[in-house]
Amino acid sequence: MNKAFFINGGAGRVLCSMPGLERYAKTHDDFVIVSESWTELYMTNKTLRDHVYMGWQKDLFRDRLLDKNIISPEPYRLNAYFTQKANLIQAFDMLINDLEEVPETGKINIDLSKEEQIIGHNLVGEVKQYTGKDKVIVFQPFGQSVKNEGQFIYDTSGRSFEMTNTVEILTELSKNYGIIVMTQLDIPSWQEMGIGMPKDMNLNQWIGVINAADYFLGCDSVGQHMAHAMKKPATVVIGATFPENISYPDNKNFTIIDNGEGKRRYSPIRLTQDECADRNNEDIMVLEKDDVKKIVKGIKNKLGTGKSSGSKSKSSIPALKPAETASTPFTMGLDSKPKPFGNTSDTFGFGDMKPKKKSKPIDDLIELEKRTTGPQGQTK
Repeated sequence: MNKAFFINGGAGRVLCSMPGLERYAKTHDDFVIVSESWTELYMTNKTLRDHVYMGWQKDLFRDRLLDKNIISPEPYRLNAYFTQKANLIQAFDMLINDLEEVPETGKINIDLSKEEQIIGHNLVGEVKQYTGKDKVIVFQPFGQSVKNEGQFIYDTSGRSFEMTNTVEILTELSKNYGIIVMTQLDIPSWQEMGIGMPKDMNLNQWIGVINAADYFLGCDSVGQHMAHAMKKPATVVIGATFPENISYPDNKNFTIIDNGEGKRRYSPIRLTQDECADRNNEDIMVLEKDDVKKIVKGIKNKLGTGKSSGSKSKSSIPALKPAETASTPFTMGLDSKPKPFGNTSDTFGFGDMKPKKKSKPIDDLIELEKRTTGPQGQTK
């Protein structure tokens, strides 16, 4: 009897399940993947997309599940995973294919559509032209567990960058590079730093952006899996989780900075609740000044310091000819009013931004609270 695999959790888990499911597809035709979240990511995989269903689809149980063994692979409950012998890809592979030994890390195969590629290249080109920088970094500072409460943005799981460190890193990197920030949360003073802040992007479009960019900087979240899949150089800063589990220490294009080494406790997510471990790990992503300098210096060593490309630079767009390319809302902070060019400013929503006066940190927090809460104090 064939199987139906129910895959749940974060977007990184969806991507990491793909190699194991592809292995299963080599010897089985009649199987089903029920995607409980982030279904669009499976659409990028040629082998798997025809096997994928969403749980709410009409008559799914009667037509596709009734004759299947239902499997819910959970990597966090595999001994090889929580003892750091297997990473997320390997753990999914073992559970899906009933493997006893830890396999090699399978490849995440991504097939971007023409539209997704073009959106990525156009957006990166916008940033290059507006900043005058010839290299662009995608920076994902926050993971899915980040919270926004009033003027505070924080992550009790110890996986995301602290907001103060995020601003410090952006300030330094924006001197040499164009920056696109992969988050829906506003960064204090981002207008003055001249960084790109795309809004309402779906995950497949973000893969397109990472594919077109020169470098990726992130934490334990989906962006690093995208960078790994697209073979992009990256710096990944790890805190409460183990690199052996959630990242790619063997990837020669990756620089992993383990801020939790020797300090973290394993948090048995999806096994038990361990408040002691969680409290121990809560501040483990707090970076010192030297840590921030190390991150910036490491990126400069791998990427170079970059060159000013002038206001007329254009990015190279592949020879793709879709019938129509959807527009993507995009906002960018600039030190001065940008000069319009072509129709791309309309496409990505560059605003007529005016620089704000230099403010104190507490003013930034107050301003952030205004932007992220509604008129009655309700979080947007």
